[in-house]
Amino acid sequence: MNKLGRNPWAYVLFTLPTLLLIAVFFLYPMIMSLRYGFTQWNGISPAKFNGLTNFITAFQDKYFWIAVRNNLSFICFSIGVQIPVILVLAFLVSKIRRGKSVYQTMIFLPTILSTAVVGVLWSFIYHPQAGLLNQLLEAIGLKAWQHVWLAEDATALLSVLVTNAWQWIGFYVVLVVSAIYAIPKNILEAAEIDGAASFGQAWWITLPLLRPILIVIVLLSITGSMKALDIVFVMTGGNPYGITEVMATYMYKKAYRIGEYGYASSVALLILLFTGTLTAVFGWITTKQGEVRY
Repeated sequence: MNKLGRNPWAYVLFTLPTLLLIAVFFLYPMIMSLRYGFTQWNGISPAKFNGLTNFITAFQDKYFWIAVRNNLSFICFSIGVQIPVILVLAFLVSKIRRGKSVYQTMIFLPTILSTAVVGVLWSFIYHPQAGLLNQLLEAIGLKAWQHVWLAEDATALLSVLVTNAWQWIGFYVVLVVSAIYAIPKNILEAAEIDGAASFGQAWWITLPLLRPILIVIVLLSITGSMKALDIVFVMTGGNPYGITEVMATYMYKKAYRIGEYGYASSVALLILLFTGTLTAVFGWITTKQGEVRY
């Protein structure tokens, strides 16, 4: 066994299948997207090189910029609304003494559901006549607040954002709760002896110590928001009038409905570029903040 561990070919043997899968299903498609992004191609006839035409067309298309704006809305909602809710739920769960696993399971349950199931479920909830939300609003005397949630400009995107947050909050809560449990108890006990209340402990001690996991959550939120496709596709398909379109659904429609595969490949490259830029900027900001704190 020791000889096997010292043999470099053993590492090659065990990692080769994974490397092959990555090459076939990740690297090769990415290289082909890079190639076809600079061409005019309908998926059948030979591709024709057209330089930067696809990218210029995208930057001049108002529906592309609507999609970009909606992706940014996903990011802002995830960071500005979802993360505070995650922290509150994580703090509450960490304080529970009995039945802790039951509450964790209840919160985590939506995460194990497929996005298609979540989208269909919430589409029924948002149904204008038989939906639970409108029925509840009518029951408590707020009939004026009823909407056709997935078909109105003012509510369609927000409805999708809430659904997406509901599905993924449980996953992040489990991460934060695990980080809270990893905090040394002597730190919290010392704060309690010094007279710090529960809120003071959470704000001044626990929250700063959660900074590494919060950075991870923000990065996951950014990348997840930029590749959002399935939840939008299931619930609205980008409608009404493209109001809920995101970059991924925009790319999908250009490729598989219109047949502009070259243009869709350029949009895929723009998604990669925007995602890389946002994560790099966030990484630079967090690094600078860490240097200042140090």
